[in-house]
Amino acid sequence: MSALLWGLVALPLTVGTLLAVVGRPADRYAPAVAVGTTIAALGLAVAVAFEHPRAEAPLLEGLPAGLAVDGLSGLMAVTVTAVTAAVLLFSVADIGPGEARARFFGLMLLFSGAMLTTVTATTLTVLLMAWEVMGATSWALIGYWWRDPERAGAADTAFLTTRAADLGLYLAAGAALASGQVGSLALAELPDATGAWSAVITAGVIAAAFGKSAQLPFSFWLSRAMQGPSPVSALLHSATMVVAGAYLLLRLEPLLAQSGWGGPVVAWTGATTTVALGLVAVAQTDLKQLLAASTCAQIGFMVLAAGAGAVTGGTLQLIAHAAAKSLAFLVAGAWLTTVGTKALPALRGAARRHRTAGITFSVAALSLAGVPPLALWAAKDVLLAGALEDNVALYLVGLAGAVISAVYSAKTLWFVWQPAPVPDDHEEPLPYATRLPLVALAVACAALTVTSFPPVRDAVERVLGSEEQPNPHAWEFALSGALAVAVSAVIWMRGPQLLGLSSRITAPTSEWLRLETVARTLLVRPVLRLADVLAAFDDRVLDRAVDDTARGSLRLAQWTDAQAERLVDGVVEAVAGGAGALGRLARRPQTGQLHQYLAQAVAAFTVLAVVLVLVR
Repeated sequence: MSALLWGLVALPLTVGTLLAVVGRPADRYAPAVAVGTTIAALGLAVAVAFEHPRAEAPLLEGLPAGLAVDGLSGLMAVTVTAVTAAVLLFSVADIGPGEARARFFGLMLLFSGAMLTTVTATTLTVLLMAWEVMGATSWALIGYWWRDPERAGAADTAFLTTRAADLGLYLAAGAALASGQVGSLALAELPDATGAWSAVITAGVIAAAFGKSAQLPFSFWLSRAMQGPSPVSALLHSATMVVAGAYLLLRLEPLLAQSGWGGPVVAWTGATTTVALGLVAVAQTDLKQLLAASTCAQIGFMVLAAGAGAVTGGTLQLIAHAAAKSLAFLVAGAWLTTVGTKALPALRGAARRHRTAGITFSVAALSLAGVPPLALWAAKDVLLAGALEDNVALYLVGLAGAVISAVYSAKTLWFVWQPAPVPDDHEEPLPYATRLPLVALAVACAALTVTSFPPVRDAVERVLGSEEQPNPHAWEFALSGALAVAVSAVIWMRGPQLLGLSSRITAPTSEWLRLETVARTLLVRPVLRLADVLAAFDDRVLDRAVDDTARGSLRLAQWTDAQAERLVDGVVEAVAGGAGALGRLARRPQTGQLHQYLAQAVAAFTVLAVVLVLVR
């Protein structure tokens, strides 16, 4: 069965790499190949979800590469592949033949393959590699139209923000190794660390998860990510990347609980994000920006669940949200293509003119609003029951976030169902190829409701293998459902009056709480100024010092050359002159006359005899 698991992650990664590398020559075949690959991966995901295989291979000494499927990762694998299949099927019509289709579909497969590796990884080593590939491919997909400087800048902002938070995982891995208690970096063993190292591991994991899932204070990058194609937004916001952080927190809930402080920090951050980014969504007039802010808010519920120990509720929220949010983004993309705008005032009547899109979008919006009997209504109550068991105040904040979600969801419905002031008869109809995934996702938004009620919920809880979760009472379902219906009805009937607030009031929320401005003020600008100071120091001090040193060395070399040359040349000439003089003296006796040689021999023997006499 391990072959199925290796195939699950290798299939999209391999095919995606080949499509991206081949490029334009494969544009014609890329859509069919990508959709077929994803459907095959969906079949593999269903198989491994039932079989729960494990696979391991040597990577580094003492650090194996491990993959495994259990209850949580099995549900996630099926969710990721199912949503990817729907999004890619929609993309066949949305990404036209004139686009770089092989690059697009190849990157989408790589993106989903990295997410599948993330959810099945059993060690921090494999998780980090998949985490990095997911971040890199998200940058390439957000900046798919890279010739547009604004889109390229948005991709850079998203990448740098998440990349900075990702350093937390490296910090956690380093602390795990340093502690000596998690030598294999296995995720299941991270709660075994104790003392200060445990706190460092917990903090690193939380920081990385908050950054990836766009929780406060990292939420602003998700606003910039809206510059990418609509299918990218649909996949990124629903079942991949943005939910990866929430998944990691749900996976490592024992680590949060063991730390003592991690759980409350995560729960309250999620609850705060749910309310704050819900208000940001209410203030938006751009449909994609509203949906992006709602993603932060909805994922806040999952983060809240992880902090409160409500793993079952958080998982159900994740799956239901994946269906609703991917559907909402796909319809928004369809309207952007057919109507040519994503501004809510300009989308009046869009749901009336495109009935399939309008009805399916209404299902997604009502699900996000928490209106019964759709899936997110019940899933929220399952996780809020865990929050109520943990802290009443946490439950009330979460319930307030649910009410706000009804406000922004009803706001979108009010605009798209209002009659258009001037009907446009030249709009193109919605392509038939895009309708199947929309209808399938809308059916999922309703069908997934059963997972939040016994006996299916009990089965999900057994599959997840988590501790017994608090069961919501009937009054909790009734209260949240009644609030969602009442708020939605009020917005529908009094929409213009309630939503027409002064710009001075809505300015902070419409600008995403000015989080990007704060980040640029507190981090980006100081770093750039420090870089300017260091560059000036390099130019004016270090470069000048190097230049002065070089000039001094050159002058010293020239002086040394002059002095040494005079001295050495004098010595050489003196030695040569002495050798020449000795040579001339040595040549004088060499006359070639025999009587002179005889006289020289007699003189030499005489001197030798005198020396011998004197020595004795």
